[in-house]
Parts: sequence; C-alpha cells; structure tokens
Amino acid sequence: MGELDGKVALVTGGARGQGAAEAALFAGEGATVVITDVLDEQGEKTAGELGCDYLHLDVSSETEWESVVADVVARHGRLDVLMNNAGIFKPAQLLNTSTELWDRTVAINQTGVFLGMRTAARAMIDAGNGGSIINTSSIAGLEGGFGATAYGATKWAVTGMTKTVAKELGKHGIRANSIHPGAIVTDMIAEMVDGKEERMISRQPIKRLGTPNDIAEMALFLASDRSSYCTGQAFTVDGGVHG
Repeated sequence: MGELDGKVALVTGGARGQGAAEAALFAGEGATVVITDVLDEQGEKTAGELGCDYLHLDVSSETEWESVVADVVARHGRLDVLMNNAGIFKPAQLLNTSTELWDRTVAINQTGVFLGMRTAARAMIDAGNGGSIINTSSIAGLEGGFGATAYGATKWAVTGMTKTVAKELGKHGIRANSIHPGAIVTDMIAEMVDGKEERMISRQPIKRLGTPNDIAEMALFLASDRSSYCTGQAFTVDGGVHG
C-alpha cells in the first residue's frame, strides 16, 4: 500500500529539479500524477520516465490554469493534491532590480501560486473530497535574504497567502501548507552554487547541501493523510540554517 493510493496529484514545474523529485515520489507512493511545466521537451521526457501525464502550463496564465485543472478532472475524476512548485530565482539587489524582473518574478512566483490555489480549490470543493495544497516558498519567505528583493517579496507573499487560505478552506476539508527550502542543489541555482559548495556547507548545521528529494519527502508528508491535522504551517527544510 502506498501513502497516496487513490489520490490525484498535480505538480507544477515538474520537468526537472524539485518538481520532478516530488512527482517521482508521489507516483511511487501510488498517486496518479500530472506534471506541468513550460519546458515541454523535458516535461514530456520526465513524464514518460515516470509513467504519468504531462500538460503545458504557464502558471501566470489564468486561462491555462483553468484548462489544465479541467483536463485533470476530466481525465481522472478528481484532484486531491496541488503541489505549487514552479518558480524562478534571479538574484538582484534593490537598486539593480528592473521593473521587468520584478513583474516577471511576481507573475510566476506569486500570481502563479494564487491562481493555482484558487483554481484547484474550486475543483476540490466541487468534488467534496477535501484536499491538500502545498506551496513552495523559501527560507527567503521567512527572513530577509541579501540580493533577492523580488524573489524574497514573492516568497513572503506565498507564506502569507498559504496561512490565509488555510483558514478559509479548512471548512471544506482542504489543507494548505508551505515548504521553505534552504540551499537545495537544482538547475535553478547551479550557477550560484558552482565553486561555492564548501563555503556554503561550512554555514550549515547539517554539513551538506540539500537535494530535491529532501523537499519531496516533506511534500509527501503534506500530501498524505499523515498530515491530516496540519494546515497553515510553514515547514522549513534547510539543514538547520533558519532557527
């Protein structure tokens, strides 16, 4: 028996990195998984390897969200888990943050999460089976991070939205929680980490950098019934840096 037997899960940004690790673990625990991304070639490849569906989704698009969720429900009859993983990280200090970078970061990291929660929650309420919404924030959504004004703003927004939505949706049996990764080695931060591994590790209470599977394991807990009394919480997975 898998921990997610009978559940249908939608994972955004599932083509690679944390999203792919989450999709793989969910599928391995019995879930029917649909991954989405804008990286269609990589997304199709990952979906084929995992034996799950792939759908194109620009998370900043309201119409694409509505189409994808409708497609998932039409194919599988329900949606039980939304893993809002898609995001971008482009470091820039305040004085070097262009309006274009600000708008793009907000559109994907903040508006994308909002649209996903709203669209998925409507489908979950209609189905009447409850559900779990899991939002990827960051330790940058719990404390200030030097050189990431736009990114930090959106991740604090995810933290706040999650807590508010949890209070609103609890009466429907829908839980909402956020995961706050620290230094997780993925393609998104590869350039930032390159050549700095030893220095970064020296600052970690647990002497290693994180892996996508570290985040996937927390996501599995929040997607499963083991966390049935957890909602509105910020779960930090950072090797002890944020304490």
